[in-house]
Amino acid sequence: MAINLNDRASVTEFDPKGMYGLIEAFPEQCREALAIAQGVEPPALENLPGLVVIAGMGGSAAGGDFVRALFDDRGAAAVLVNRDYTLPNYVGLGDLVFCCSYSGDTEETLSVYEVAKSSGAKIVCVTSGGKLKERAEADGHVVYVVPGGLSPRAALGYMLIPVVHACQSLKLIPEQDFEAAFAALGRCREALRVEESDNPAKAIAQHLAGSLTLVYGLAGYKGLIANRWRSQLNENAKHLAFANSYPELDHNEIVGWIGAEKQSVGRFAGVLLEDGSETEKMRRRVEVTERLLEGKCRFHHVRAEGESLLERMLWLTYFGDWVSIYLARLNEQDPVDIAPIDTLKEQLAKVG
Repeated sequence: MAINLNDRASVTEFDPKGMYGLIEAFPEQCREALAIAQGVEPPALENLPGLVVIAGMGGSAAGGDFVRALFDDRGAAAVLVNRDYTLPNYVGLGDLVFCCSYSGDTEETLSVYEVAKSSGAKIVCVTSGGKLKERAEADGHVVYVVPGGLSPRAALGYMLIPVVHACQSLKLIPEQDFEAAFAALGRCREALRVEESDNPAKAIAQHLAGSLTLVYGLAGYKGLIANRWRSQLNENAKHLAFANSYPELDHNEIVGWIGAEKQSVGRFAGVLLEDGSETEKMRRRVEVTERLLEGKCRFHHVRAEGESLLERMLWLTYFGDWVSIYLARLNEQDPVDIAPIDTLKEQLAKVG
């Protein structure tokens, strides 16, 4: 029987915990996160930090990539997104470290918190509670406390917006037009929700179903968002996907495609993330690369909408969330379930 992606009951048949509803409510989550951030006084900085670190794992770290892109574009300091138990040796006095753990109990982030404290860096925490909140408040560090109870990957607004607002307040990045970005999310939702039958997110999900998926970003921040698409397809849809970015992929991965037919993969399918600002040379790269892959992998192009970088990043990310929820339905998967990760955490908890 064909799956009806135009019917809400059909789309949510394997979604008892309501991931569809969380994706649908993302614009409101971002607005709530901004209100929370506006109610917290960021830390006083005596000098411009030499380095800004955003430390976290999984969904809690996803916002760090966005912040890095904002700094790469017009920031006043270098940024490191840290996904590990420790920090590089060069992080220390005069640096600013954001410890981001949605649960507040992520063991890697708790470890980084202790390392950052020993290093003398200024610490800011974003969390819903747990040990991170307890330790940070006891030590007198600024804490942005967000609502709990969600899967970390569904809490991107809560984990991202406070960090962006804090960096803006500290004059590390320019003023952001949050309202324009949130309004763009609302327009994206109207175009991609289940009631919209002429829906490009559904078409892409159907294109990807049954394939090994490649998500390519067309340079810069689009490569970072390609990685978010990958993780959402992995976790929500239980769908194996890989991400890469131009121009780097044209220096290695493009050659790997020569032997793709011998790797026992039934079908490859791709998505290219772009925004229309690419140079003629970059567009030529895509044209030639896709011609070389003709007959092996067909790409759907998704173009970001929006005036500001924040607006385009959020829009392109949100589009991927919708693709993942439709693909989860096509794959007959509960988008909230992450049994392998839960098993891994249980086993690691037994290790001292």
